[in-house]
Parts: sequence; C-alpha cells; structure tokens
Amino acid sequence: MATLAIAVLTLTRSRSSSFSSSCYSKLFFTHSVNHFSTKLLLLSSLSSKTLNQQRCCNCKKGMASSRATSDSDRITAPYGSWKSPITADVVSGASKKLGGTAVDGRGRLIWLESRPTESGRAVLVLESEKPGGDPVDITPKEFGVRTLAQEYGGGSFTVSGDVVFFANYKDQRLYKQFISSLDVPPVPLTPDYGGPVVSYADGILDARFNRYVSVMEDRRENSLNPPTTIVSIALGSKDVQEPVVLVGGSDFYAFPRLDPKSERIAWIQWSHPNMPWDKSELWVGYISENGEIYKRVCVAGCDPSLVESPTEPKWSPDGELFFITDRGNGFWNLHKWIESENKVLFIYSLDAEFARPLWIFGMNSYEFVRSHKQRNLIACSYRQQGKSYLGIIDDVQGSKLTKLDIPFTDIDNITSGNNCLYVEGASAVHPSSVAKVTLDDDKSKAVEFNIIWSSSPDSLKYISYISKPELIEFQTEVPGQNAYAYFYPPSNPIYQANQGEKPPLLLKSHGGPTSETHGIFNLSIQYWTSRGWALVDVNYGGSTGYGREYRERLLGRWGIVDVNDCCSCATYLVDSGKVDGERLCITGGSAGGYTTLAALAFRETFKAGASLYGVGDLNRLRAETHKFESHYIDNLGGGEKGCTERSPINHVDKFSCPIILFQGLEDKIVPPDQAREIYQALKEKGVPVALVEYEGEQHGFRKAENIKFTLEQQMVFFARLIGHFNVADDITPIKIDNFD
Repeated sequence: MATLAIAVLTLTRSRSSSFSSSCYSKLFFTHSVNHFSTKLLLLSSLSSKTLNQQRCCNCKKGMASSRATSDSDRITAPYGSWKSPITADVVSGASKKLGGTAVDGRGRLIWLESRPTESGRAVLVLESEKPGGDPVDITPKEFGVRTLAQEYGGGSFTVSGDVVFFANYKDQRLYKQFISSLDVPPVPLTPDYGGPVVSYADGILDARFNRYVSVMEDRRENSLNPPTTIVSIALGSKDVQEPVVLVGGSDFYAFPRLDPKSERIAWIQWSHPNMPWDKSELWVGYISENGEIYKRVCVAGCDPSLVESPTEPKWSPDGELFFITDRGNGFWNLHKWIESENKVLFIYSLDAEFARPLWIFGMNSYEFVRSHKQRNLIACSYRQQGKSYLGIIDDVQGSKLTKLDIPFTDIDNITSGNNCLYVEGASAVHPSSVAKVTLDDDKSKAVEFNIIWSSSPDSLKYISYISKPELIEFQTEVPGQNAYAYFYPPSNPIYQANQGEKPPLLLKSHGGPTSETHGIFNLSIQYWTSRGWALVDVNYGGSTGYGREYRERLLGRWGIVDVNDCCSCATYLVDSGKVDGERLCITGGSAGGYTTLAALAFRETFKAGASLYGVGDLNRLRAETHKFESHYIDNLGGGEKGCTERSPINHVDKFSCPIILFQGLEDKIVPPDQAREIYQALKEKGVPVALVEYEGEQHGFRKAENIKFTLEQQMVFFARLIGHFNVADDITPIKIDNFD
C-alpha cells in the first residue's frame, strides 16, 4: 500500500456522469523544462557557520524581493479563501517523479523521470555534455521505462558503459539500448509471452559470462502468487532465450549483486509472512566456471536468536561485502562481512536509519569512494529525528563519521560519479532534485553543490508563499510515548486572516503504512497553505525513520495506533491554539486512506475526510491483494477477527461526517469495489459523500489532469461542507450525494 513514487494528490477523467463537462473542455499546460541548474559554491575556505549565514541572507533577499505588499497592506480575508499563484495546474505540471539515477561510461548522469503530461510515462534522460545544455531523452516515444515486479516496481534500468538495460512498461520485456546510437531501436532480451506477464527488476551486468542477472516475477500461471527468482539472461546469442534460474525457493528476492570478479553473488531474500523490514536474510553464492551457483552461505538473518532485516548488500572495489542491517540497536546501520570467519562487524553504530523500507527495488543509500590517498571510504545517507544527512566514513570498524554540509535535509539515493556524488534529495525550500556534490581531495568536505534536475524547476518564483515545516513532537494516548509530525502554517504574503480566526486544518496520513513522511518542499502542500489552510503531515507509530521499536508499534494494531496518533496530533494543534477545532479534515492515500476512513468511522475528531485509493475492507484486501502484501495485513491487522473489527466497511453506521473518495479503476492493490461499497453504504445512510473513479489509473494517479482534478475537488469539497468560506479559484464542484 505504499505510494512512494506517486503523488498522493492526483486526478484523472472519470466515467461518472456527475463530472462537469467544463472539466474536459480545458486545455492543460505544463512546463516542459527538463534542465534546472543552480549553483551553490561551498568554498572550502568558508566555515559551516559562514555558509549557513550566506544561505540565509540569500533566502531573505529572495523573499523580500518577491513580496508584493508590506504586512500592513495585506488583504484581510478568511482562511481558506486566499488567492494563490500555486494553482492545481502548477502542482500537476510539477509532479515529475524521479525513478533513479546512474552514470554512463563517459561519466554523464542518466536519470529516470515520470511525466504526468505524458500520462505518467517514465523516460530515461541523458545529461548534456555541454554545461547548461539541454538534456536528451534516451527512451524512444513508443517505450516507457517501468517494471511491474511486486506492483511497486523500482530498479527498472541499469547502465553499464555505453549500454542501458531497461524494462518496458507495456510488454514488461527487458531491452538493451546503446546510448551512443539513439537512432537504433532498443533490442529485446527476453521472450515475448503475449502480454505483460513476466517482469524483471533490480538487474546487474555479469561481464564474466556475458549475461544479465535480474530478479524475475512470473505471473503466467498464477497472478496472485507468482514465483519470484533470480535469473540470468544471455546477451551473446542472436536469438532471444528463456531466462535461466540461478536462485529460487524463497518467496521474494532483491539486490542480486556481483563482486568485482563475478565469482560471488550476494542477494536478499525473505518469505511469508514477513515483510522485508520485519525479517529477511542475506546470502552469498559462489559461482562456478560454468556460471552456476555451487555453494551458498547465509551471512545475516538466519540466526534465530537475532531478529534483523538486512538490506542493500554491496561489494567494495576490493571484493569485501558490506550491507545494512538493524541487529543490535534496532536501527539500520552499516555492517561488513568477514568472509574467512563468516562473521559480521559493525562499521558504524548510530541511532539513525542508513536505509529505507524495501517497498521498491533499486534503492542505493551508500557508495564507495576513494580519497587521493587511496583510502577506501563510504559515502552514505542516514536519517535521524526527521532529518537526513550525507556523511563519509572509513570502511573499517569504529570509523569516524564526517558530515558533509549540503542544503538537502532529505536524501534518497546516492550515485557515484567522476570525482563527485549525485544525490537525490530535497529540503523545505528545495523540491525533489538531483544534485551534483563535488568533494575535496580528502573526501571530507563538499566544495560545490549544483542542482542538475528538479521536479519543479520554477519553484523559486513561489518562494514568498512557501510555508516551512515545523517538526513537532506530541504525546500519544500511551503514557510516556510520543509521535512526530511536520506542521505547515498558512503562508501568503498578500493576505491575512481576521483577528482571532484560527485556520482550518488538513491532516495528512501517509501511505505504507511502513513508510515515512518528510518535511520537504511539496507544491501539493503549498497549494493548501498558500490558500490559508494549516496542514500537518503525521509520522504515526509504525512509521520508519525512528528505528525498529517505533516501526513495530503498529504490528497487530493497525487502525488503532495510527488513528489514535492522528487524532492526538490534531488535538495537540487545537490545544496549542494553532488551528480551528471545528474545521479539522483528514486525507490520505492507500494505507493513509484506510487510516482516514478508520478515523472517520471510529473517532469523532475530524469533521470531513478524503480517501484516495484507500482500504475499506481489510479482510477483502487480505484475500485479493497481490503477493508482496498478501500477509502484510495479517501482521498489522491482528488476524481475521482484528481485521473484521477494524474494517470501516463493517461500521458504516458510525460514519457521520462528509467523505469524498477517489479511485483508479485499474488498481490491483486496492480493488475499486472497496471504494464503491463505502460510497454506496454512505449514500444509503444519508451521509454527504462523493465518488470519483478514474479510468486508466492504478494505485496512485499519474496523469496530470487527474492530479489537478483530485486536488481541486478536495479543496472545494471541504470548503463547501465545513470551511465557511468560498475558494478563490474557479472550480466547478462535482455533485455531492445527500448534500446537493
């Protein structure tokens, strides 16, 4: 139920007759800028304090120059009714998503971006050789780079020298393409099975045997329980051949990684009922002269006395195996395998997360780099108390961790380039971006920071409207136990509210639920705050980023802990005088949609809600959802009895406030019938309710027009039913049953 690579607020055309025809007559225009380059020189002669002062001054100058009026000249208008240049068109046009980065043989950056203006098509893009030049699309228009393995995908391409290997969305076959010959069509490497029934992900080139090694999910015989294996795909033959299974027998596999000589292969595996963050295993296989695995060793995860979830194995240039696991302190930390003793050592111990939950393939939280003294170093990202850091450590036990001073406060993946790092990240003022970070010779300081790609290259024009998040910690219903959230107050340089008025609150419950929300620049959040809404994004118990103990708060208590924490957060903000207690709304997608529905059914804190592809029936989800999450619900929901008791569909009599539902009709994770049943039951009960169904959308919406429509309809729905204000935008509302 994760929605990691998808905008939480989305839209598409509906087949519902309640849609206004004017919604279809408009043309949607979005920015087509692909290249965004902003330099921030981190001169080595400046101290960190000086650099921070310099950034603050520049930020203040930008904000001051963009203010249209002084505080005394602001227009007085009710919260929620303010006019803002951050329109739904702007949000939907800036919703490009990043699907990973790589570097080709010439040191040029390649990234994968999904484009809402092209119905969510994902395209590989090559950095220009000339500074400031336009990047080049690698992927031909008739192709889209995306794998459906485990539904959430990820790891859909690999670059090796001048060759890119990628999974094509429509047929799910693997293709090979030469970067230097983009006029030559991609060549298929795997068989055509007559449809997208076999998917590949997380692959790597095996130069020793001239083959491609990949995770394969085969849905030909059983789409609900397809076998997953690690396979090899021959590259030398002119004819496409069937993949050869190298590793099988477990329910799931990820991270097949070869050592520098292709003599050993490491991988992660796990089986039901575990999710990869609950309990997984790291194995190493020894490869024979004919390419087969003749010996296997379990490195981590097989000791019954240790509960751990190893992830992200990687071989150093010297052939040593490193990985991340949460044994010992309960946090995902870096470790090293001592092969001669089959022993695992800490590299650096810290109460911080050096990895993320394995919802998608292809994550890359650390890279090996060398200093000018040829010392082996590890560039790594880690997350502690709601903030990400970039650091350098030696690859020996007990090493010193050196923080690198860069503007990002949230970091996803790291890719090693020529004397630099490419970092995927964001901050409160930086949207999702890729930055080139140049290090000094000792690899201990960042001397240059350049934005290479941005999901929203025009974001600086809205700097004076940006609401910066405040990390808040609040008490939960369990004595002595706290939870966390990011609070965004209303922010608009043109408007102010009436004296004494408190803003309406939109509480956002993230998907997953084993995931985390981040306090970063997000135009869909600024859409609300710039119109006079307060917004809070909650990391309820069960979220990642705070260690295993915090993550396991939700085990067996989904629908209880998350709901209580969201309600406690809203109450905390009301008691703090920051929001209006009579205008509390809640929204969420996927698992966040379930929390939204459960909060509305079982508690009376919120006055209205919006569920985006949310779960209404936990037992039905257990029976119908895809293999990856087929036992996830058992772990979270407390078995059949707990799922029955906590399914909102079974307690429609308890709903009493307005709800709007959005659902993709091709959703295989949360089938459309769940939203329809909730809608029909509430309609019959007399509760104000609306349902929007989108053809061609899956779990999460990718099309720009649907992102726009969903955002606007939520806004006008809340305004009409509990807001006590008129929205400034020209929005034609859809029909609300039991209200219109």
